[in-house]
Amino acid sequence: MPSTTPRNGRRDTPPPRTGNDETEVLRGFLDYLRTSIAAKVDGAPEPQVRTAAVPSGTNLLGLLNHLTFVERSMFLGDDVTDWQATFRAAPADSVADVVARYRDAVERANDVLDGCTDLGAPVPRLRPDRPAPSVRWALTHMIEETGRHAGHADILRELIDGAAGR
Repeated sequence: MPSTTPRNGRRDTPPPRTGNDETEVLRGFLDYLRTSIAAKVDGAPEPQVRTAAVPSGTNLLGLLNHLTFVERSMFLGDDVTDWQATFRAAPADSVADVVARYRDAVERANDVLDGCTDLGAPVPRLRPDRPAPSVRWALTHMIEETGRHAGHADILRELIDGAAGR
């Protein structure tokens, strides 16, 4: 994907140019955001990556850990009983561990999505006894959720070491 460098030296990647069909557009934007947030966390220094930078306790590593759980819940049907706990990575988890787990969850979610040909159909579930949203709703929600936390990650990473851009 091409990068642009504005006058301030910040490198940024513009939104994707996807196909004309709704599925390609939704998946293209979701993958763009997934790549952006993983890149924000990858290589972030310890202990700042897990240090809260705001009163809510939000930290860079916790955001990616949370999104891993959201991906797994939405597309793989995993049960999450304590969403607040997902915002904290285990002390033994390295940055590389959390990034790898996120990328694995994304890959597995994309495997599920590859089999979905109807955006109006429910997301396939490992446990069919649980209600599932439509694929369209799930993709839209994941764009919103990932975009929201990618914005948080942009600010947190810049506070940590000045890294800016996607």
